[in-house]
Amino acid sequence: MKDQENKPYIKLGITGIVVVAVSLLCFFLLFRLQDVWAGIRMVTAILTPFLYGAVIAYILAPICNRIERLLTRLFRPAKDKNGLAAGAAILLSLLLALVLIGVLIMLVFPQVLSSIISIANSIPGQLASANVWLHDLLESQPDLQTYWDDFSGRITAEITGWLRTGLLPTVKTMVSELGSQLAVFFSVMKNLFLGVLISIYFLASRKQFAAQATLLLNGLFPGRWADIIEEEAHYADKMFNGFLMGKLLDSAIIGVICFAGTTLMGIRSAALVSVIVGVTNIIPFFGPFIGAIPCALLLLLENPLHCLYFVIFVIILQQLDGNVIGPKILGNSTGLSSFWVLFSILLFGGLWGIVGMIVGVPLFAVIYDIVRRLTHAGLKRHGRGEMIGAYNDSFHPDSAPKEEKPVPAKGGRA
Repeated sequence: MKDQENKPYIKLGITGIVVVAVSLLCFFLLFRLQDVWAGIRMVTAILTPFLYGAVIAYILAPICNRIERLLTRLFRPAKDKNGLAAGAAILLSLLLALVLIGVLIMLVFPQVLSSIISIANSIPGQLASANVWLHDLLESQPDLQTYWDDFSGRITAEITGWLRTGLLPTVKTMVSELGSQLAVFFSVMKNLFLGVLISIYFLASRKQFAAQATLLLNGLFPGRWADIIEEEAHYADKMFNGFLMGKLLDSAIIGVICFAGTTLMGIRSAALVSVIVGVTNIIPFFGPFIGAIPCALLLLLENPLHCLYFVIFVIILQQLDGNVIGPKILGNSTGLSSFWVLFSILLFGGLWGIVGMIVGVPLFAVIYDIVRRLTHAGLKRHGRGEMIGAYNDSFHPDSAPKEEKPVPAKGGRA
């Protein structure tokens, strides 16, 4: 009886201890935030190969699953006791990805080399033409000759002074930067190689990891919350998988169409230009501009007329992609308006660069869905469920889900 009387005080004391502990932890993190971030960066750097492996495995998982289902039908489960279908599916999916990357490299590298050689060969002729034009202009405008002589004299003096005093430090800085960039390059290649190896383990254990995650989720949370979190995790997986795979397919189609069009126009760097346009098309909204601008500058150095043709062609191609190809493949997969798409690209692009621009849209779509669910649950809990139906009737009359119709004031839970 005495224990029952003291039970509320025990709970109150435990709650107070937890609040004090959390407060001390927050103060510690606030005053040692720089050290905490340094520790996070160190751990992230150590686990970079695992992050690469997880990303590679996530991208290859749909392909691996389809190949495994096909091979399982061929081998039959009764005869495939050692998991031969699963192992062969992992091997084939990795080989397919490596072959695709190898083909892209074989297409791009010769084009890059020939473009550099072409630009290097065209620069002397362009400089000679510019020199002749400038000479003719100065002869026809005597007043400009005086300004030109003064300007060229100052430039010559600046260059001479820089060669005497600033050349050696600049060369040392360039050599140091080159060494650091090479070190970063080899580090990335090492992590990428380890990531490929680690992705094999991720793919081989993906079903076990999923089962372990389900056990952990149901062990930490009560049944209702575990179901909600699992449902949201499936939604996030569907969003990322559908958006990224759809974007890859859409970009591949755009790259092929661009290669056909630039080849018909007689552009010598057709393969290089098409790969750049196709790869950058993965980035929503800004991708076409990011890819088209350097390609246009490259073609401007080679042939200004080809540059004009290319710009017109890319504008038409992007309109085709935005209005026909993209909607057919992706549809309205994210459910976000154009405003939120632009907002997510700018926000996550500013935080994580190019990677943020690629994953920002599906990530924000998941956040948007979580906020929507919480808002609807709160409205129903507070007896304001009719506001959901009114909102859907006003702004989404064709897509209002049945479960979001008005509910009684004492309805229950989300």
